[in-house]
Amino acid sequence: MANTYTQIHIQFVFAVKYRSALIHRSWKDRLHRFITAMVQKRGHKMLQINSEPDHIHMLVGMRPHQDMSSLMQIIKSESTLKINDNKLCPGKFAWQEGFGAFSYSKKDVPNVIRYIQNQQKHHAKKTFRQEYVELLEKFGVDYDPRYIFKTMYDDSAAP
Repeated sequence: MANTYTQIHIQFVFAVKYRSALIHRSWKDRLHRFITAMVQKRGHKMLQINSEPDHIHMLVGMRPHQDMSSLMQIIKSESTLKINDNKLCPGKFAWQEGFGAFSYSKKDVPNVIRYIQNQQKHHAKKTFRQEYVELLEKFGVDYDPRYIFKTMYDDSAAP
């Protein structure tokens, strides 16, 4: 769109189905490159991506021509196909339904990049569920604990 100027920085957070630890370090960089290419192919800018075995964080400079849900649907479906077609993990890989999306100003971008780069350090101190609930609360997002990313064995929804 001509004469459309935006500055939209979104941190996306999404999890492997049942928060299973399926993203293996032997292929996680390959997954990051694949997702980055998908984001860039759609005209957005990947500012940072990192993952732990059970979830991914990515900071994207969004363009207004596509909504967040459409982008996430494409990323999840195409990466699932890539992982399963290449048999990168035992069994069938799938992403959990839903995602978190948190917006930041330009001045916050360097801090968010560092935060995403240091995921391993953060998760030495807290679980993914704790981190995710903290993000929801920090941003004042109303949420139903029953729908926070669950494990296969977790019928309780308490954070």
